[in-house]
Amino acid sequence: MSSADWIVLFATVLGIVGYGLWTARRHQSANDYLRGGADLKWSTIGLSVMATQASAITFLSTPGQGYEGGLAFVQNYLGLPIAMILICAVFIPIYHRLQVTTAYEFLGQRFDQKTRLLAAGLFLVQRGLAAGITIYAPAIIVSSVFYWPLGPTILVTGILVILYTVTGGTRTVSLTQKYQMLIILIGMTIAFGYVVNGLPENVSFGDALYIAGMHERLEAISFSFDPSQRYTIWTGLIGGTFLALSYFGTDQSQVQRYLAGSSVTASRWGLIFNAVLKIPMQFSILLLGVLLFVFYQFQQPPIFYNVATIEQVAPEVLAPIESQFQSAFETRGTFLETALSERHATGAARPETRAAILQQTELMELQRGAFKQAVSTANPDADTQDADYIFLHFVLDNLPAGLVGLLVAVIFLAAMSSTASELNALASTTMIDGYKTLVHQVGSDAHYVWVARILTLVWGLVAVSFAMTLTLFDNLIEAVNIIGSLFYGTILGIFLVAFFLKRIRGHAAFIGGVCVETIVLFLYFSPVDIGYLWFNLIGCILAVVIALLVQSLLNIRPNKSIQSL
Repeated sequence: MSSADWIVLFATVLGIVGYGLWTARRHQSANDYLRGGADLKWSTIGLSVMATQASAITFLSTPGQGYEGGLAFVQNYLGLPIAMILICAVFIPIYHRLQVTTAYEFLGQRFDQKTRLLAAGLFLVQRGLAAGITIYAPAIIVSSVFYWPLGPTILVTGILVILYTVTGGTRTVSLTQKYQMLIILIGMTIAFGYVVNGLPENVSFGDALYIAGMHERLEAISFSFDPSQRYTIWTGLIGGTFLALSYFGTDQSQVQRYLAGSSVTASRWGLIFNAVLKIPMQFSILLLGVLLFVFYQFQQPPIFYNVATIEQVAPEVLAPIESQFQSAFETRGTFLETALSERHATGAARPETRAAILQQTELMELQRGAFKQAVSTANPDADTQDADYIFLHFVLDNLPAGLVGLLVAVIFLAAMSSTASELNALASTTMIDGYKTLVHQVGSDAHYVWVARILTLVWGLVAVSFAMTLTLFDNLIEAVNIIGSLFYGTILGIFLVAFFLKRIRGHAAFIGGVCVETIVLFLYFSPVDIGYLWFNLIGCILAVVIALLVQSLLNIRPNKSIQSL
């Protein structure tokens, strides 16, 4: 990077950290630290909720997902608006009326402490893993591209976010996320413009979409009923709804964002903001990846986007692979020019021209496969997936000085914003549902703020330590959703029982939760091939059904002391 890039990078990242520390100076009470004073406006809540979900993984992996798989991943979010409406109607009024600090406090009031601790424990496990991934994801990629040592890159990212999260708590996290999200959206919009502008002059935006469609990159909706297919309209509308219900309705990293709202109305508008904008945002990032695929139809792509990995293959092995890859690229370019001429003349390229283009693309993929095999032979532990490097490769090679620094800053800000929310939520849950419940029930305001800060530091160190030991998944955006799907269904099922099945008590809800989580984990690690989004539905339904069965077997009368919700 140029000196201008370094200046922009450090000014942006340190500016956000400095702002976070500045906002933290005035907040002393436990209510401020854990609930943000409960006075935030809907716009701050909306951007904070979006920033919590939109980690660096979103902006590194989602373009790669679009590049390799097209727009199909957008179906993952089709259920989100449905979930947001249900949360606004049911969850938010109850949380605000009970004045809870964590979502799991409600379970303690509705059931008992063991059910509360079960749900809180499941949250801590899955969110603790996710926090490590959100630090690790940008660090492993940026360190590889810039040849920075991985350990120091993880430490710097972790220390920066721990610094202002420990100091400021919920309010500082939400306020800094608002500006982080605005910078991220500006940076991604600029990148989108440069991809479109980088296409050849004779290639219009319509031509680009035509080429993408030729390669089946524009199939956003699938009506397949195959349960092993990860992304269909059914997985999105059904599994995606349950995933979003659990994530936004019961995951403390999100609940804590809108519990900081000044009113039920402010919290609701913050979520509606996401219901309206989340799908268009994800669609745009996927489309950016699709356009990158078209961009590299005309500009020579590397045989592998993690360029540092190429050095692991001996030159005498790499040379013939690269030669055939180059030949297929040049031949495809000739057929692409013919296809565009035919389209401009008659409205569509001839079938034989399209078939020739696809054949050359397949030959290029075969050579990429041969290269990956050569890498595996040279280093069996090497990562042979490069989808997460595609967008950053484009940024480094094609954006002017200054903007490269801004886009790298976007990656770090996204990592910091989501990690800050996670650490804040992990500490709050541990303090309120663990420490305050089991260890120190009566204490001063200052004592609980001090404990919350210590717990934030501890969870930050745990996340950084976990990040140091991680190995890349095939695609990081999928990895985060898979981890969540293994736990969210069970947690959501317990909450739905609490909301709607008043005759079920704590013993049945607890037993149902333990049984269901065991079943979900068994199914995931079994040979049965099930699209991971379905685990949200499976876990939720089983948690309700088993709780009903257990309650019937126990034949326990409803707790008369429980007030109607």
